[in-house]
Amino acid sequence: MLVLVALTTFGWLTARRPLPEYSGEIQVEGLSSDVRVSRDAQGVPQIYADSAEDLFRAQGYVHAQDRFFEMDYRRHVTAGRLAELVGNNPDAIQADMVTRTFGWRHVAEEEFNLLDDTTRQYLQAYADGVNAYLKNRSPTETAVEYTVLDVSVEVNAPETWDPIDSLAWLKAMAWDLRGNYDDELDRALAYGTLNNDASRVAELFPAYSGSGNAPILDPAEVGLPQATQQTPATQTSSGTGGAYQSPHLTEALESAQRALDAVPVQIARGEGTGSNSWVVSGQYTESGKPLLANDPHLDLAAPGIWAQVGLHCNQVGPECPFDVSGFSFSGFPGVIIGHNADISWGLTNMGADVTDFFIERVRNDTYLRGADQWVEMEKETEVIRVDGGSPVDLEVRRTVHGPIVSTVMDEATMDAVRNSPTETGTELGQYEISLQWTALQPGRTADAVFEMNRAKTPADMKAAAAKFEVPSQNIVFATTDGHIGYQAPGKIPVRASVPGAVESDGAWPRPGWDPRYDWTGYVAPAQMPGVVDPKEGFIVAANQAVLPSGSGPFITRDWDYGYRSERIRTLISQRIAEGRKLTAADMSEFQLDQWSVFAETLVPVLTEVELPAGYDSDGQKLLADWDDYSMDPDSAAAAYFAAVWRNLLEITFNDELPQSMWPDGGSRWLAVIQGMLDNPNDAFWDDRSTVAVVESRDQVLTEALVSARQDLTVELGKDTSDWEWGTLHQLKLRHLVLGGPGIPTPLAAYMNPAPVKVGGGTSVVNATAWDAASGSFDVTSGPSMRMVVDLADLDASTWVVVTGTSAHPASAHYDDQLEAWATGETFPWPSSPEAVAAAQQDELTLTP
Repeated sequence: MLVLVALTTFGWLTARRPLPEYSGEIQVEGLSSDVRVSRDAQGVPQIYADSAEDLFRAQGYVHAQDRFFEMDYRRHVTAGRLAELVGNNPDAIQADMVTRTFGWRHVAEEEFNLLDDTTRQYLQAYADGVNAYLKNRSPTETAVEYTVLDVSVEVNAPETWDPIDSLAWLKAMAWDLRGNYDDELDRALAYGTLNNDASRVAELFPAYSGSGNAPILDPAEVGLPQATQQTPATQTSSGTGGAYQSPHLTEALESAQRALDAVPVQIARGEGTGSNSWVVSGQYTESGKPLLANDPHLDLAAPGIWAQVGLHCNQVGPECPFDVSGFSFSGFPGVIIGHNADISWGLTNMGADVTDFFIERVRNDTYLRGADQWVEMEKETEVIRVDGGSPVDLEVRRTVHGPIVSTVMDEATMDAVRNSPTETGTELGQYEISLQWTALQPGRTADAVFEMNRAKTPADMKAAAAKFEVPSQNIVFATTDGHIGYQAPGKIPVRASVPGAVESDGAWPRPGWDPRYDWTGYVAPAQMPGVVDPKEGFIVAANQAVLPSGSGPFITRDWDYGYRSERIRTLISQRIAEGRKLTAADMSEFQLDQWSVFAETLVPVLTEVELPAGYDSDGQKLLADWDDYSMDPDSAAAAYFAAVWRNLLEITFNDELPQSMWPDGGSRWLAVIQGMLDNPNDAFWDDRSTVAVVESRDQVLTEALVSARQDLTVELGKDTSDWEWGTLHQLKLRHLVLGGPGIPTPLAAYMNPAPVKVGGGTSVVNATAWDAASGSFDVTSGPSMRMVVDLADLDASTWVVVTGTSAHPASAHYDDQLEAWATGETFPWPSSPEAVAAAQQDELTLTP
């Protein structure tokens, strides 16, 4: 017993040692005058300073107080040095190999020199604040994670923070929000799997227009010319010299996919990576001023991605222009989403096609350009250091398009491929895959962040957007003087329309040896779509198409299919049609909407299927009585429907597609199924594993219904009245490093917040996505925060994040917002000095 008490006491003291001071007075090196940090009941810091440099120096200090291990982990990932932090772990080494191949940190180093002088000063001030906090603190005084890691690896004092560490983080953000590269690889892989039938591949990627959902903008109000490039019809790939028919290309594509999957998720990945945002003009609101809502759907982990903060100059003016509040990333100064005294803005992923894979003909270390020109690759050796292991030498090779990604982790396999004969002869070399991506070129996104923080007018926001190069985001905004607007930013490649066999719009990997497929430039910022005060009186941007196909610049063909955006439009339009003026409470209500378009589409079809009376049809009876199609956490019908949807996708597609393409259940798959319902004999309905039988639609629907009943009997019990969607659909947050498989159960239980039952689902406004391909209903991504900004009274705005402000598990603010987030509640969002003072619980003064 004494030993147990001693161990418990030691653990408690160890966990609490890194907790920072929230009150009193602390001397901070580098400050020019006192800085005040006020915190409310949720521990959200509101920082007040006399100069911009002191403001960001204090933000760096506060971020390090609350979240330094998260920051340190991120910079190790983005620099390709994760194995130095976590030790001789194969996953970490592979992640480092891919990240070094990308060269994120090298790009960030080049980027620093492009930025405005003031931006560089802010980045340096932020770094100085981080380092002031680290000075004279041991790792165990900084974060409990270092104490745990010290058991298995050598933990040294953290390196000083550098502005490049902040810029490299932008590359990780851009990577996770990069757009359609998965679709591009999947098209090429499916082409071989589906017997080189391009029409069947096209069936798996329906045109956005087929969804019937409205784009973000009306082209009549945008005033842009017709699309700068047209999408050619889907054709076969004979013009590549038979590349798409080659098993060697398939091996290279699969190897590239494995390499890219090795990069740790920082923001989000896969189905559910998106967001809702909308803004409503004062003509439709109770206050007469605009309302703005935003809830980015990202990866959910512990700690959550966002660090709430207020950044206030004591005297706002040219020398100190900031009075901004919102959501920041620890490791980067400023506010990414939020509002200042004049304007509020929200972001959603635009999904622009900013990555292209090129099929390269490689012979030794040369690659083919044109008919017969062999060009030497750029080569360099990166040394990956491993704590507790031997260094790994990595040769990085690049073509004119970008780094070769297909040989990063499978060098032995690819050597065999390169040395084997091909259909066209060894004189043309072997296939490898290179990646061209806009974020691998230095840009000015950091400048854009500070310009958005200082913006006052729609023109200011448009100017900032012109520099927000990566990732490409939809920006919705509203001003306190009554304007609303939308602006598409981003660095969007222009691709020439090439007649011939291979589509040239970026939807498929393209022949790298043919210069006609090279990028020809970028869309000019003035040509990017935007609007101020549209006639409709509201704007919804939820990852759907920006404009109809053929209008404005070509951005991508692989949009989210717009079911969430259309539901939001419906909710707003219904209130307007009823003559009701909208309020901030209405915006919060809309964010929690759990109506499923999947159910509306499929339930009428599923209830018509004839099943045997009794056990097999018990679940189907739930659907017959389910009239609101709402994915409520206590709904038995929602649980059964989700199981049917999962099984329907598995039965229909898994027999013909590679495992990497098994349906995740997102909006594209609903569009695919919608297109198949009217064709009972579509080839995809047939189960190729039953050679003697050709299945039709109704047989597949029957099997999905019956198997779902059996599955939920095992998972939830025989009595359907006991079934609940929330029992299946839970958010199980994991710590970034110490919460996953292989971590001792007591430690993981301490680092991971307790699971919570939630409603919502895939392509639901309350977008708590799940991955049908995994077989699990657990939440994979969701609203990482929810905010509603009332432009009539900024202090009446509300916000919530998925966990809390602190990354210390021993802190009361580690997960103190989780329950509110799960139940749809939000917290007051004070921003004026008076409101901040009224909400204050703690005050810390940072002195020079």
